[in-house]
Parts: sequence; C-alpha cells; structure tokens
Amino acid sequence: MAVEHHMQSSTIVDVLEKILDKGVVIAGDISIGIADVELLTIKIRLIVASIDKAKEIGMDWWENDPYLSSKANDNRTKALEEENKRLQERLEALEGNLSTNRLNAPNSL
Repeated sequence: MAVEHHMQSSTIVDVLEKILDKGVVIAGDISIGIADVELLTIKIRLIVASIDKAKEIGMDWWENDPYLSSKANDNRTKALEEENKRLQERLEALEGNLSTNRLNAPNSL
C-alpha cells in the first residue's frame, strides 16, 4: 500500500501560487477597554502577495526604505550631497555679500 505525498504538496504549491498571484488581505482589530471605555485599539493589516502584485496595487515602500534597499540608500545619499552642495554655495554667497558690505560701509570709528 503506497502513500502518495505528491498530490498534497502540489495542492499546497497551487494554493500558494494563487495566493501570491492574486494576493490576500487579512485584517483585524483588537480593542482593550474597561467598563465600556476603550483604552487601546490596535489595527492589524496583513497583505500576502508577490512583489509584482504588490507593485501593481501601488505598494512599493520597501524600495524607498534605506534599511531594506541599497538603491534607496544611494538615492538618499545623492539627495543629501546635492542639498549639501546647494547649502555650501548659498553660504559662500552670503559670506561674499557680508565681505562686500563691510568694505563698502563707512568707518564709524
């Protein structure tokens, strides 16, 4: 008497494939209260989907999180470098104006 496990594993694989292809949302709320006074509410939302499906529905937060994506970290570094450059140029312009104003000001001594 042979037992076939192939059927069960392919069924699980098929279910998993469908879940990742279509996506599934699990939502729940936990409320803690005393004497009809709500003290704490926790909203839990879980989405299980493939990366392609998540992007299709507009979820791509992991691409912009520097802890999860080296590309996001590189983009952040470039943005900070550009901001630093603009601030340096602005500071130099202000210092130049200050020097010009000191030279053109009459001596009050």
